[in-house]
Amino acid sequence: MKIGMMAAWNQTSGVSIHSELVGRRWVEQGHDLRVFSFIEKDHHGRSLIGQDENYVIRCFGTRQITNFFDPAPFVENEYEIFVAQDINMVPMDKLQKIFPVIKRKSKTIHVVHENSISRDPSFYQHDWDAVVCFDDRFKNFLSKIYPNDMIHTIPFPHARWDPGDKIKARKQLALPLDTKIVFIFGQKWRHLQEEEMQVFRELSKDYNLLVFIISETQRISDIDFSGCRSVFRKEVLERDELYQYLHASDTWLFPKRSIDNLAVLSSTIHFAMGSGCVATARDSNFLYEVRDSVLHYSNQEEFKNCLIEAFEQGNEWKKAREEAKRWTKVHESKKIAEMFIELFESLL
Repeated sequence: MKIGMMAAWNQTSGVSIHSELVGRRWVEQGHDLRVFSFIEKDHHGRSLIGQDENYVIRCFGTRQITNFFDPAPFVENEYEIFVAQDINMVPMDKLQKIFPVIKRKSKTIHVVHENSISRDPSFYQHDWDAVVCFDDRFKNFLSKIYPNDMIHTIPFPHARWDPGDKIKARKQLALPLDTKIVFIFGQKWRHLQEEEMQVFRELSKDYNLLVFIISETQRISDIDFSGCRSVFRKEVLERDELYQYLHASDTWLFPKRSIDNLAVLSSTIHFAMGSGCVATARDSNFLYEVRDSVLHYSNQEEFKNCLIEAFEQGNEWKKAREEAKRWTKVHESKKIAEMFIELFESLL
């Protein structure tokens, strides 16, 4: 099957995680994929990572910054399926001008990453053959826009279950073997508050604790790390490098709070869960459907208990890890990619 996909790719964004997880499986399954993605100087997410495959064409920018759009790759390439991911980020009005050409050669599918009804009229101008959403929360607001038979629920994919050896990973990364490591990566450290920091200080009295943070941005000054050992490293991690750090850690932290009345999920949790490193996450609507796969907390005391569970690999940690393993295999990217192919075949 010939598939064209307009999406973020090799970028530090949730959309890129989704498109790569399913797109690479399509290639493995023998499908002919062409990816149309953001240009290097104007892209979705904070950084570009990895090396582009030979089927990736960078031919447009974000509509919010450059609004650059080269129509030639969309017109010249042949594909029978056209998948667009998160069109709110792309030059929608320019895409619409060539949309009749795309429609003549292919069936069109929009993978919706919006978390509520869009307030932008341009969002509604494309005549899709199908729209895909991740769960019933997304479907509830999309049903106000599209007929039910147009809406297809395909869960957000997980990376393969790939647990590593903690000691081996620490030796490779030159990390201490006798330390309890709480790993924070990306922008998650920005959500830390004093209640988490207080727990780090308390546990530092009983454990040889290291809070290890890797982010592509500089640390801000209003988080007080005094009283606990911490390392902050400015770096952009490749996907495999991230898994190596997860393998080396006792737990990783997801402290984001709920965003009320929106359909949200954590692409980071979906991607990182396969590492076998159980997340410690604030209880929020980001944990919809994956709550039992993490150690979750609502207050300072629960946060402390979650970290102790992770350090001691207690019963709750074991339950969460087994559920993470089960859930990852149920929604592994290969199966999700096959669900998309079944949808494409039904449209053709």
